[in-house]
Amino acid sequence: MFAWISANLATILITLGLAAVVAAVVRGMIRDRKKGRSSCGGNCGHCPMNCSSCKH
Repeated sequence: MFAWISANLATILITLGLAAVVAAVVRGMIRDRKKGRSSCGGNCGHCPMNCSSCKH
């Protein structure tokens, strides 16, 4: 078991780092959503989705 971990240590660390970054991004998106912020900027006239995902 320890031999496998030591042989794959770099891969394990990179994977943990990427997972932490993804978790931070998702957490930020959830916080923004709860605060009512939107990534579209609130200009529904220029929204390609016709603000179907906005809660304005």
